Amino acid sequence: MSASFETPLPLTLTLHGVRLEPLGLHHAPALRAAAEDGALWQLRVTSVPEPHEVDAYIHKAIAQRPTRLAFAVVDAASGALMGTTSYHDIVPAIGRLEIGYTWYGKRHQRTHVNTTCKLLLMTHAFETLGAALVGLRTDNFNHASQAAIERLGAKKDGVLRHHAVRRDGTVRDTVMYSITAGEWPEVKAHLRDKLARHGVR
Repeated sequence: MSASFETPLPLTLTLHGVRLEPLGLHHAPALRAAAEDGALWQLRVTSVPEPHEVDAYIHKAIAQRPTRLAFAVVDAASGALMGTTSYHDIVPAIGRLEIGYTWYGKRHQRTHVNTTCKLLLMTHAFETLGAALVGLRTDNFNHASQAAIERLGAKKDGVLRHHAVRRDGTVRDTVMYSITAGEWPEVKAHLRDKLARHGVR
């Protein structure tokens, strides 16, 4: 394991009214409702579970520890669940992890929620865990996700061709992005400025 990297353990992170807490089976009804907000599972370029698959989705996320740590994204004021996100493909030996399995109910998309979650997770990864690199990935046809990742300040590493099976049985190319520890201070300042410009302080 990298001498300076700590494997992430279940924890709760809070910022700007958004709380990330370890995803558990007690979140299943609210996560199901979030998926139904916009019928998100019908989008072929995402991995959002169908309503009847939510329990299995959570079971799988928990079973993937310690290489994945899944969070429920919660409105800190109301307690309403807005979506989910994860640390995944955690490789302690080289201080690398990725942020993904991220989706939000339609009403919470294009708000400050995603930027806040990324700021929380990357701050913890780089400044507490000692990560050398944080990766992000998305479907080659998920242009909205690619644009969102690029707005965060991540650099495009390349495309893994014929990489993963979509829900409809087709095989996707995966677009890979990353942010290094050296790039983090500038990215952090960018994310804070982005939130401030949208009135979130």
